[in-house]
Amino acid sequence: MSQPYPSRKLHGRLLRCGTAFLAILAVAGYLVVQYVTGASGAHCKVVAANGTGGTYDFTPEQAVNAAAVSAVGTGRGLPGRAVTIALATALQESALRNLDHGDRDSLGLFQQRPSQGWGTERQIMDPVYAANAFYDHLEQVDGYTELPLTVAAQRVQRSGFPTAYAQHEADAQLLADAFTGRAAATLTCGGRPDVTRTPAPEQLRAAGPDVVRSALVRDFGQLERAGAAAGAGAGTDADRVPAPGPAGVTAETSGRTVTVPVVDGSGEEQGWRFAHWAVANASELGIESVSYAGREWTAGSSENPWADGAGGSRDTVRIVTVR
Repeated sequence: MSQPYPSRKLHGRLLRCGTAFLAILAVAGYLVVQYVTGASGAHCKVVAANGTGGTYDFTPEQAVNAAAVSAVGTGRGLPGRAVTIALATALQESALRNLDHGDRDSLGLFQQRPSQGWGTERQIMDPVYAANAFYDHLEQVDGYTELPLTVAAQRVQRSGFPTAYAQHEADAQLLADAFTGRAAATLTCGGRPDVTRTPAPEQLRAAGPDVVRSALVRDFGQLERAGAAAGAGAGTDADRVPAPGPAGVTAETSGRTVTVPVVDGSGEEQGWRFAHWAVANASELGIESVSYAGREWTAGSSENPWADGAGGSRDTVRIVTVR
C-alpha cells in the first residue's frame, strides 16, 4: 500500500489549520461588531397590556421611527386609530426604516415620491415631515377611523398591493398602544446608549439633556403648512414652520435630568407617551433611565421590566441622560 507524499500531508494540515483560523477570525469579527454597534441585547420589545401574550420585537432604529410617527400623530391631537394606520403603513412600506431608495423615486418611511408632490427628497427623508404628510392625507379620507385599516391606508398610499397593510395591523396596534400611552410600561429597549449611530439631524447627535428636550419638541410639536391646503406634502422647507408643541412639552433640564410635566387632567396616557418615547430613543439620544408614575426603566436589556416602587410621580416624566 503506497503512502501519501509528505507534501500532501503538509498541504492537508495547512488547509485544515487555515480553515480553522478563518473561522476563528470570523467569530472574532462578529463579536467585535456586536460590541461596537451595541447589538448584543440592543433590541426593543413591546408586549400586550391585556395579558394575551402578544409581543413585537424590533430594532432601536425601528423604535426611533415608530416613536416619531406616533409622536407626530398624538402631537396633532389625532385619535389612536390614525397612529395605528400610520404605523401599519410604515411597517409595510419600509419595515419602519428610513430608506433612501425604493420603487422608482419612492423614499423614506412611507415610500413617498417627490414626483407625486409629496415634497423634496430632503423633506421626505425627515421622519417628522413624512409622518405629517401622511397624516395630512389621511385626514382627507372621510370616515377613516371607521374604515378597515387596509382601506384607509390604501386611499392615502394608492399602492399596487392594496390589501398588504392588513397583515401588519396587530403589530401596529401593539406599538400604537404603547406610544399613545394607552398601555403603561409595555415598551423596553436593550443595549448600552450609543449616540454615535444616530441618523438624526446634526443638532441631535450629541448626548445630553438639551438634546433630549430638542428632540421631544421636534417630534411632538406640530409642523403646520402655511396656507394649509389639501394634498399637503408639496413645497419647500419654508412651507412648513415649527409650531408650539402640545401642552406639556415644556421640558426643563437640570444636570443630566430632563423633567417633562404632564398636563393636569390628561391622566397617565400623556405621561406614558413621553416615557415610552424616551425608552425608544435611549440609544439614539444617550438616555440612561426613565421614570414615571412609580415605575422606572434603566438601559441594559430589553428583557428588563419597568421596576415598581422606583419613584417618579404622575405629574412628571423624569429622563436621565448618560452625560
